Amino acid sequence: MAWRNKILGILSSRPLQILARLVLGGIFIYASLDKIAHPLEFAGIVGNYGILPDFLVTLPALVLPWLELIAGLCLVAGMWRRSAALLLSLLLLFFILALGFNALRGVSLSCGCFSTSAADTENVLVLIFRDLLILIPGIVILLFGREKSDLN
Repeated sequence: MAWRNKILGILSSRPLQILARLVLGGIFIYASLDKIAHPLEFAGIVGNYGILPDFLVTLPALVLPWLELIAGLCLVAGMWRRSAALLLSLLLLFFILALGFNALRGVSLSCGCFSTSAADTENVLVLIFRDLLILIPGIVILLFGREKSDLN
């Protein structure tokens, strides 16, 4: 039981919570920049996922990068930590499901995660694994983060 308390103490510690915020927030800030700079290319990537009808591709392609940027900035700044971590974790889960859906269909595509270049394709299982790793800081923040008064 003592080891459990020690692990919980580490996961909820201020340094680890700050590191989780900076890592997750920084990743999403970086990921948003190319998408914001190249919205048409990102819309093409969103369309290539084959999940949305063509007439619904533009709105998510324009909104998602800004959500990523704002939530990432909130995490880095320590504002609305849990809400930002929840939003980014849900986005990651959606990306994982979308990648898995296309893997099952046998579709090879550019994920659009960090680049809007259509030539930027990787093994979908590697992308899913990477996204699962990126999800870890969000889980740490959501499950082990302290209340606002404890962690400014």
